[in-house]
Amino acid sequence: MSYKKLTSEEAALLIKNGDTIGFSGFTAAGTPHVISQALAKRAEAEHAAGRAFKVSVFTGASTNDSVDGALARANAIDRRTPYQSHKDSRKGINSGDINYFDMHLSQLAQNVRYGFLGKIDVAIIEAAEVTEDGEITLGTGVGAVPTFARLAKIILIELNSHLPKEIKGIHDIYEPLDPPYRKEIPVYKPSDRIGSNVLKVDPAKIACIVEANYTDGVKGFAPVEETTMKIGENVTNFLVDEMKAGRIPASFLPIQSGVGNIANAVLACMGKNPDIPPFEMYTEVVQDAVVALMKTGKCKFASTCSLTVSDEVMKDVFENLDFYKQRLVLRPGEISNNPEVVRRLGLITMNTALEADIFGNVNSTHVVGTKMMNGIGGSGDFTRNAYISIFTCPSVAKEGKISAIVPFVSHVDHSEHSVDVLITEQGVADLRGKSPRQKAELIIENCVNPEYKQLLREYLKLTESNNHTPHDLNAAFAFHNQFNKSGDMRDTCLSKYAVKGEA
Repeated sequence: MSYKKLTSEEAALLIKNGDTIGFSGFTAAGTPHVISQALAKRAEAEHAAGRAFKVSVFTGASTNDSVDGALARANAIDRRTPYQSHKDSRKGINSGDINYFDMHLSQLAQNVRYGFLGKIDVAIIEAAEVTEDGEITLGTGVGAVPTFARLAKIILIELNSHLPKEIKGIHDIYEPLDPPYRKEIPVYKPSDRIGSNVLKVDPAKIACIVEANYTDGVKGFAPVEETTMKIGENVTNFLVDEMKAGRIPASFLPIQSGVGNIANAVLACMGKNPDIPPFEMYTEVVQDAVVALMKTGKCKFASTCSLTVSDEVMKDVFENLDFYKQRLVLRPGEISNNPEVVRRLGLITMNTALEADIFGNVNSTHVVGTKMMNGIGGSGDFTRNAYISIFTCPSVAKEGKISAIVPFVSHVDHSEHSVDVLITEQGVADLRGKSPRQKAELIIENCVNPEYKQLLREYLKLTESNNHTPHDLNAAFAFHNQFNKSGDMRDTCLSKYAVKGEA
């Protein structure tokens, strides 16, 4: 079969108003660029002509400016799931222009297969190579594309000549059966391969190929500064102490690490510490720090959904694929984040909190309880099934005007039941086996910034007459209310809540 070759503008004409599109990739890695940009321009033209034009955007995780950015600016997104991180997308969500529904990344593909989210009309896939019989070599991220491609009515391929064809062999494409026929996912160590190194689709569904050339455009993270370095050191020292106590095997356990500067700092500190043995990773995103650890031998192997590294580091990966293909595997998100596998492997999970409260509840998604930041991503997939679940965050934000530790989180993504350890640059609070009051005292003492310790101690005094969980419902959101009022949580006055019935 000879596939039709179209321009990105011609390919965009195959998409109709109201269609649901499933994009390949996971973060910017593996995410298409050119068809979505052409689609945004088409939406703008339709709107200028007075015609409605919006599509639903389903992805593996966040995308790039060419998808979430361009389509949001064109007001071309109706529904959006499961995760995003672009400022223009965020603006559209919080204004109500985009109907965003947050969900755990591991659940997206199966919920699509179950029919919970409607039909997939179009799959847009970045590829390094496509064969005549429908075998697609994917790019640097997988996401939920196996399910999107199988269920979509048509498939549009962006053939990215920047990707070396030699990348074939780094992927492991596997879809589990649906209930009641589902079997165990046979991953017993991070390096196990269980599927195909290509995505196999019905070639008759490939409506066109659009030729392109682009990089993922991932920028390197900022240099590690004092706060993030201290968090990294605190996490590493905690893990070393757990090994010495016999609670982590001497051979260590696989780790999962979230995305961002703190995650990079934690990995860098683990790499430098001689008491941490070489380890494996079973995670959703591999960043620059992991590649650096592979070169030193500290990271022996990484199973991931996405190779989200800077263009400079990606160049090194492409030039040394024989080395990295022995140390990396790229899987679909419902496998990389699968709770069954996470619990079986005994992962040490490390994710970042937007805010936490003194009882161990964590908010990963909402600013002051109402404004969506990015989404829950894969943190819940890993946290709820971890061997040890660790959350990290700086103790304050906005030059101290916001305390990341509050009386009660403004939105709960991870309840106290899922959070084992909370770590800031101030210290470590091991919450395992502690009552709510014990957790509160431990977090205030070890994790809270000195500017807020007295305020949080005052909050606990308000609740001395309460029973199991010492909350004062009148004052629980006093920090947030004060921030909304003055822009500085340090101005919070708790004394007015001390008189019963006065708020």
